[in-house]
Order: sequence, then C-alpha cells, then structure tokens
Amino acid sequence: MDTATTLLAQLEGNIATVGYGIAAIGPAIGVGIIVGKTIESMARQPEMSGRLMITMFIGIAFTEALAFIGIATYFFMV
Repeated sequence: MDTATTLLAQLEGNIATVGYGIAAIGPAIGVGIIVGKTIESMARQPEMSGRLMITMFIGIAFTEALAFIGIATYFFMV
C-alpha cells in the first residue's frame, strides 16, 4: 500500500468533521448578528428590552437549528 492510498483512507473518515466545522461558521455569524442588533435596539429603546429579548432567543433558536442540521448530516455521512 503506497503513501497516497493511506493518506486518502485517512481523509475519508475526517472530511465530514471538516465539513461540520465549516458549516458551523454560518450559525455562529448569524447568532453574533442577532445578539448585536438586539443590544443596539435595547440601547435605543430600553422600555422594549423584554420583548426584544424574547425575539432574540427565538431568532437564536432558529439559527442554531442550522448547526444541528449540520451535525446530524455529519452522523449520516459517517
């Protein structure tokens, strides 16, 4: 068995892990934007902070669903 075949065999098992790492970047950016905009909104209108927090948590939940789909895909690919 030559070196190229051995390297290819090692990469097949790890490529799904790399794919999930790349897929997790999107939800991380999304959560950052959601939280940042909520903090801006609370600074502008403090009386709306309760409603904004609830909306922020719902937005974070939907955004994190993308990360869960990515990790589920990882388990289906392995």
